[in-house]
Amino acid sequence: MSTHRVPLRYAQDVDTSHAAELSVFFPAYNEEANVRTTAEGILRVLPSVSGRHEVLIVDDGSLDGTAAIADGLSEDNPLVRVIHHPTNRGYGGAIRTGLYNCRYELISFIDGDGQFDFAEIPSFLSSSQHYDLVIGYRVRRQDSLMRTLNARAWGTLIRFVFGLHVRDIDCAFKLIHRSALRSLPRLHSDGAMISAELLIRCRNAGLSIQEVPVHHFPRRAGEQTGANLRVIVRAFRDLFSLWWALRA
Repeated sequence: MSTHRVPLRYAQDVDTSHAAELSVFFPAYNEEANVRTTAEGILRVLPSVSGRHEVLIVDDGSLDGTAAIADGLSEDNPLVRVIHHPTNRGYGGAIRTGLYNCRYELISFIDGDGQFDFAEIPSFLSSSQHYDLVIGYRVRRQDSLMRTLNARAWGTLIRFVFGLHVRDIDCAFKLIHRSALRSLPRLHSDGAMISAELLIRCRNAGLSIQEVPVHHFPRRAGEQTGANLRVIVRAFRDLFSLWWALRA
């Protein structure tokens, strides 16, 4: 999917897989088994793809050792920052905190569960020379059958209600220009609706969107919360709120 407008300027004689500056963040809720691996994986890649960079960890009110591990990473490396939510605000709340607290012009985010390889960021950076928002789509989703079916049903609902047509609405590997983000109305979704809201807001604003393939890996540790009843209810509440707001 891409819209008609391609407003970004780019140089012809630069390495398009390298950025002058790049912020990367990921949300973490009870990810003590994954937060260090995810952060260190990002840090290994960043020097080869950007001049200035940072890693922001958003601890979303974790009840395990996630917060302490994240703080330890920040103490050991000045490139790492941590923002703590006193209580769990939900996936969307954590994504919003990350998006609005990054420092650099290019902002990328992935999940903190280790199911994506940040080494695939060069394809996002190359596309970012031409597009405002670059979104991944999983070439082979590595989730349970029930989770996959739920995701397909959710995607179908989003397409029906909002007319949003992309391969993978909820793929948690994205890159956006900070200036493009600032041109949008402030995002409000607290839960899983956040990815769809971001895409819908970008499309409605006439921003350009590009999709790139990414690999998806099985979760090796920790527990997924997407099937939690509270998470599902929050997603539908956010869907209705956005639908109502766009009608105004």
